[in-house]
Amino acid sequence: MLNNHHEDLAALEEALRRAADGHYVLKLYITGSSTRSARAIENVTAICDEHLTGRYELEIIDVFQQPELAREMQLFAAPTLVKEQPDPPRKIVGDLSDEERVLYSLSIVKKT
Repeated sequence: MLNNHHEDLAALEEALRRAADGHYVLKLYITGSSTRSARAIENVTAICDEHLTGRYELEIIDVFQQPELAREMQLFAAPTLVKEQPDPPRKIVGDLSDEERVLYSLSIVKKT
């Protein structure tokens, strides 16, 4: 029991450190190898590389291969980008081609 407490505390400390550093944890839910899915992957990767260099983790989840994860997140459309960190959590549906909308939704300040 004590060991679990230390692991939970370490995980919490890591999450707080990441939040303070402006570290983003993102998950992109896609549907197979569709054109729309490929476009969403390309768009979110470009946005993250430009605006969050070294400050993000991006996980791509194919809901055809892992439908239980889509159910857990209560997703009804794909592609959907989920921002888990920093708070507040956000969901963005679509191919993420509107960069301004994505930056606003993720609370990312554009580099000047």
